[in-house]
Amino acid sequence: MNANPELKKFLLAYDHDIQKLTLALRDFVTDLIPEANELIWDNYNAVALAYSKSEKLKDAFCHIAVYSKHVNFGFNRGVELTNGNLKLEGKGKLIRHISVKKIESFPKDDISKMIWEAVGISENLNPNLKEKKNLPKSIVMSVSEKKIRPKK
Repeated sequence: MNANPELKKFLLAYDHDIQKLTLALRDFVTDLIPEANELIWDNYNAVALAYSKSEKLKDAFCHIAVYSKHVNFGFNRGVELTNGNLKLEGKGKLIRHISVKKIESFPKDDISKMIWEAVGISENLNPNLKEKKNLPKSIVMSVSEKKIRPKK
């Protein structure tokens, strides 16, 4: 799936390495789960991408949050994951993540297993997702007027 053209515009505020890392993580998810939709928010403090077999955030299985010095790769129901050797960070009720600074250190094998488990959790919560065979879309969900962005 091609990224929504707005995504690259949203990422221009970040340095080249963070842009490149974000797009590499995006490709990782869309290659692994090609039927997933990409939901994009240009938020106040970060650009966020969520991946879902529907067009709803509640069905998302993983996400990417872009910050000035790192990118978080997270799971929307991370506390429920059992398949993995990675220690995920976070103190919220459901979401857990890892912080990524370089694609070379991204644990692809462990994260792949966790993504497949997360997709299963999402499908168990909404069995209609198992039937979804639509062409995936890259959708801008919202753009915040006011933003904090890194200073280059």
